[in-house]
Amino acid sequence: MNSIKKSLGIALWFVFLTFPFLVVRVNTLKQIVEWRWLNMLWVAISAFFLSFLWRWAFERRSRQKQERESSANSESAAVTLAQRVFDEPRLFQPVLGFVAVFAVLFPFLFDVSQVNIMTLALIFAVLGLGLNITVGLAGLLDLGYIAFFAVGAYTYGLLNTKFGLGFWTCLPLGGLAGALFGLVLGFPILRLRGDYLAIVTLGFGSIAKIVIENWEEVLGGARGIANIARPGLFGLEMGPAAINIYIYYLIVALVVFAIFVTNRLKDSRIGRAWMAMREDEVACVAMGVDLATTKLSAYAFGAFWAGLVGVIFATNVTYLHPNSFTFMESAIVLSIVVLGGMGSIVGVIIAALLMILTPEYLRTFSEYRMLVFGAVMVLMMIFRPQGLVSNMRRSYKTQSLPAAKGEGHS
Repeated sequence: MNSIKKSLGIALWFVFLTFPFLVVRVNTLKQIVEWRWLNMLWVAISAFFLSFLWRWAFERRSRQKQERESSANSESAAVTLAQRVFDEPRLFQPVLGFVAVFAVLFPFLFDVSQVNIMTLALIFAVLGLGLNITVGLAGLLDLGYIAFFAVGAYTYGLLNTKFGLGFWTCLPLGGLAGALFGLVLGFPILRLRGDYLAIVTLGFGSIAKIVIENWEEVLGGARGIANIARPGLFGLEMGPAAINIYIYYLIVALVVFAIFVTNRLKDSRIGRAWMAMREDEVACVAMGVDLATTKLSAYAFGAFWAGLVGVIFATNVTYLHPNSFTFMESAIVLSIVVLGGMGSIVGVIIAALLMILTPEYLRTFSEYRMLVFGAVMVLMMIFRPQGLVSNMRRSYKTQSLPAAKGEGHS
């Protein structure tokens, strides 16, 4: 009964707040005031049920938390089940095979506009995998990550339009340029942590955008760079639709390559050093890990993927503008990493698809689509703060050797 009263109060409060916007409308053509009372009714009903559902979910979550605290083995059992799904080939391989077949057949099942949207989502998936190295594995906050993306894109735009270099020549150069700028960012902030690190990386992203906007002689300034060449395939002539499909397959191949390399790095010596630094820098140094090299490598590897996929972005849009590399893009990539699960490769891929595809497919809600999208994000962070797929640590089991025959007898 108490929950119902509180939900009614919240519903009345929402009606009061939204009354001037959703109920009253001035028709300037007919010069009359239109009263949309039905909108007020819908706001009241929606606010009541959402508030009631919110309170019920919180109560249910608190009960589950108490049950987990009383039974310490429940969480470990859930982790074991999730680990089993990803580790056992008989469970994971069919899912992987279905995803691979769907990815290959996607351009033939949907139209060109859907292929372009999926290409953009996969571009952000690669960006998420790169930032996942810096933030998820190494624990180094980076709010200016989109600057490395801009470095790769403008590297290809400049080399192609001014020097005539092709896509395949500029692809590795874009990645190396991004890694170089990652090292440039890493050197001044080796001793910074927490909020100070966030402020410096945010400033780096802002500086990069300002330089792009004002360096007209080289980077084109506010005019940007136009007429960027699209990639070729052994000199074959392709139409616009065929080129879009070709770029889609390029980004799919890059996603697969990024997953493979990131997974190998995660299990390597440097990957274990990143995770140790994320947990405790003091203990990491005490164990003999070179902290400066570890931090620089995290920034360089993360920026490498941003520069690499920036080249594909440039060849896909064929026009670069400073407004394509704002802080909002950095925030989206960081949200992908947090939503997917810090350090989780599968979670980052799923989160990238959700973050980019959901606003596109919510266009039927018109101006309310971003409101719905934001509400889903808030609910996700409240009820699933560890992300869609929480990062699972590798576990090692030791087995005692059988005792030698006759051992233990005098």
